Amino acid sequence: MSTVAAYAAPAAKAPLERTTIERRPVGEFDVLIEIKYAGICHSDIHQVREGWGEAIFPMVPGHEIAGVVAEVGPGVTRYAVGDRVGVGCFVDSCRECEYCKQGLGQYCVKGMTGTYNDRDKTGEPTYGGYSTHVVVDENYVLGIPEGIGLDVAAPLLCAGITTYSPLRHWNAGPGKKVAVLGMGGLGHMAVKIAHALGAEVTVLSQSLRKKDDGLRLGASHYYATSDPKTFEDLASTFDLIISTVSEPLDFDAYLSLLKTDGTLANVGAPEAPVSVNLFALIGGRKSLAGSLIGSIAETQEMLDFCAKHGFGAEIEVIRADQINEAYERVVNSDVRYRFVIDIATL
Repeated sequence: MSTVAAYAAPAAKAPLERTTIERRPVGEFDVLIEIKYAGICHSDIHQVREGWGEAIFPMVPGHEIAGVVAEVGPGVTRYAVGDRVGVGCFVDSCRECEYCKQGLGQYCVKGMTGTYNDRDKTGEPTYGGYSTHVVVDENYVLGIPEGIGLDVAAPLLCAGITTYSPLRHWNAGPGKKVAVLGMGGLGHMAVKIAHALGAEVTVLSQSLRKKDDGLRLGASHYYATSDPKTFEDLASTFDLIISTVSEPLDFDAYLSLLKTDGTLANVGAPEAPVSVNLFALIGGRKSLAGSLIGSIAETQEMLDFCAKHGFGAEIEVIRADQINEAYERVVNSDVRYRFVIDIATL
């Protein structure tokens, strides 16, 4: 075991504070990563504040991790000391169920092991990226291409793959009209990726406050959902809508914007339940679907795709002692578009 510095929430809803945690020894197939940057995802806040249910404390959040390999176990073949690597939302799965065998560990029947706020196979709690080092099995480590900075790459490990996966699954590309609902940490990545895939992109946001950014990042159109006329003008328009919003929505209204056979894919995770009028689906053979991050292979594909197209996330780098302030700003939608912690300041 090794002791490393970290920022942790000691209890539910408590401010995060500097502390130390224990990392397991580097095993045969493990990679020790010196973390350089860690993104702040809204899901970090949901879990620290127990918005999604009972959590494990003390909690070290962070599943958008970018760093450099510091040590490898004797059986590791994929990575070497000095490699640029990342870790996303999960660090293990059963590896035996039908989904794991298909390379879809995020849908593991026995449950994937979350990077933090979870327990590993020994029963020990997992701790995330708000720390100086992490030890991860090589099968759950991603290579970060040289063409992208570690700071702008970190948010891709959640925000990037969470939007890339449904865009790929529902075939966003040339000839497809894609709407991105919400222009935040996930939404801004959905705009960039959908545009790079060749789709015609529309942003649906509460106001036009971020319109210039949306158009700059690749959207062709930008509408305010606070204007009722938006729903009249855009009725039956889209092949695919990606909802990145983490608050309950009027899904019936957004389903009306889909073409026949269109899909509304939800990647936001509200704390409260939502309701849907099934006639909104039946009337146009429409689908309301969900998507959970992406597989390890698909995450690597996404990283390579972003590097090829020359973009990462739009970020604001902060010091570790600004984490609590950053949480409040995220809740108030006061970030464009992802906070990234410089772990050197920890």
